[in-house]
Amino acid sequence: MMTDLGLSDVPAELAGPAAELFGDRLAGVRRYAALLADTGVAHGLIGPSEGGRIWQRHLLNCAVMAELIEPDARVLDIGSGAGLPGIPLALARPDLEIVLLEPMARRVEWLRSTVAELDLPITVARGRAEERTVQRDWAGADVVTARAVAPLARLAGWALPLTRIGGRMLALKGASAAEEVDRDRAAVRGFGGSAPRVVQCGSTLVDPPTTVVIVERTAAKVGSRAASAASRGRKR
Repeated sequence: MMTDLGLSDVPAELAGPAAELFGDRLAGVRRYAALLADTGVAHGLIGPSEGGRIWQRHLLNCAVMAELIEPDARVLDIGSGAGLPGIPLALARPDLEIVLLEPMARRVEWLRSTVAELDLPITVARGRAEERTVQRDWAGADVVTARAVAPLARLAGWALPLTRIGGRMLALKGASAAEEVDRDRAAVRGFGGSAPRVVQCGSTLVDPPTTVVIVERTAAKVGSRAASAASRGRKR
């Protein structure tokens, strides 16, 4: 059992929302917050200045996405990094089957250690969403989540092939969400996605609310050159 790092207490103004979101799993969330503030910083998963904002910026901001996910869904969190949003979703919604996908070995090691420490039934897999082996092993998810992974068009090219027909990609975005939707709408459709839409989550629990772009997978194949072109670019 890890020692108390003194950084895991819920800020007083967030205690109510944290209790509502996590219920009797709040002790596990505190342990996760302490790990993020300690070894998460040491591993470069979050910045050293983030320690005082872990609950607001990372934990609650991610957990409110749970309102968009149906019961017992299989969730694939791509480019998971520090386990965001996958671990907060698992702590808020123990009914979910969650896989964390991360390409960097050092981060995978940290995620596996953290999942074991928290005693969560989460699978941690190493790989990139665009790799054939990943698509073979993990395609068919009900929901694919991503946070700060890539611009919308490129993200759709990675996430939608891993999503079942009728499933959804949930991309946690910031102020650029509406601009990305306008710019990348055609490319997203070319990957077999619906018209992307922007929603706000947790408006009564977090301020500002969490911005999420939702894309449903409606077709099986890429249908446009624009979509194919948009999928090219930098590796994560």
